[in-house]
Amino acid sequence: MPQPMDDLLGKLPGGADELVQRSRFGFPRLRPLRPRRRRDYAHLPGPYLELACKLASPLRGGPPLCDQLVALVQHVFTEEEAAVACHLGTFLGRTASQVARLAERRVDEIEPVLEKLALGKRAIGALGPAEKRRYHLLPVMPGMFELILVGQSPQELSPWHRRFVELFETLYDSGYIGQYQQNDRQPVPAVRVLPVGRSIEAHPLALPSDHLESVLERFDIFGLGQCQCRLATHALGRGCGRAMDNCVAMGIWAEIGIAQGWLRRVSRKDVLEIKRHAESQGLVNWVINVESARGQVSCSCCGCCCHTFRLVTQFSAPGVIAPPRFLPRVDRKRCGYCGRCAAACPVQSITVEQRQRRYEHQQARCIGCGLCAVGCPRQAITMEPVAEPRRPMRNWLSLALRIAPGALQGVWRVWNQRRAP
Repeated sequence: MPQPMDDLLGKLPGGADELVQRSRFGFPRLRPLRPRRRRDYAHLPGPYLELACKLASPLRGGPPLCDQLVALVQHVFTEEEAAVACHLGTFLGRTASQVARLAERRVDEIEPVLEKLALGKRAIGALGPAEKRRYHLLPVMPGMFELILVGQSPQELSPWHRRFVELFETLYDSGYIGQYQQNDRQPVPAVRVLPVGRSIEAHPLALPSDHLESVLERFDIFGLGQCQCRLATHALGRGCGRAMDNCVAMGIWAEIGIAQGWLRRVSRKDVLEIKRHAESQGLVNWVINVESARGQVSCSCCGCCCHTFRLVTQFSAPGVIAPPRFLPRVDRKRCGYCGRCAAACPVQSITVEQRQRRYEHQQARCIGCGLCAVGCPRQAITMEPVAEPRRPMRNWLSLALRIAPGALQGVWRVWNQRRAP
């Protein structure tokens, strides 16, 4: 049975000199990648090298061309699949007939390969009905990692999936994704956290968009999948034990996932119960940073497994997460300096030194989730709105247009770093 938040926090070690601090997650050490050149892979079959170079492109937010990326490509794709996939585009996608023309092969040879990659392995994207389906080459992350794992359960993980996780983590632990986030331009975050319901339920300044119920009301179709991050850490033997079946797509994204078999259809009531249970386990619910859209996605994340939160805690690159609408305020007269707020914080923004009776809050790291407030046994913490909060983007187009300048700046910087001798 999944454990409630109180059990997961456990009994904090006592003692006068106990310090509850930001190093508690014990992430793997940074494992730098050794960038390579195309000429270093003269022995590699052409389709693998071509596909690895495409996935390494800064325009796809990729890691540098390196041995780890090549190993991932060789594991996920057969040589024949790589020869087909290297003809795919990322943004507009291509039909089977277009890919066949580029590959100079028959459509009836190409289409089964694309279907296996899209609906079997889920290593590429596919949109539209079968007769008009367009196939997309996905970035390593976000994209390939999420799609390959979202439809799997812990019991269904094959040796192929486990090896994929191992190879992906060697790339992620290099910190390459954080390099794209370190921009001079003010970042426009792609996701926003929904505060824990109990922390703001009676607050008069809470907006409808701050509440999970208001987000769910806009949609009629919901699809449920697995948390890819906790599934990955479970496969590596260092999972936190919290629930995994709480990754939800809504609207058009749910329709696609349900039709392709990697999401299970659930009701709005089911989603609300699942998300409230996630909060009780100390998980944070977040959504894409838009108010009105045909589709929406909501994950329920922990600080120890979530790759988005690890951008903050492991690589100090918080730009992907929206600045909080609410921040914790501590009543020092009521605070017992027990450290439970620090233990509950998923991004390690709180430090408590028990002997010195010192509480430190790093506002720049805080995501405003409210877990510290609901976890405080003395009710010494309340969530208060910030003075000038940023509202979510109106729709996906607004978000894309706002993200584009900072994203391109990151792409340009990474590209220049890689071309330097």
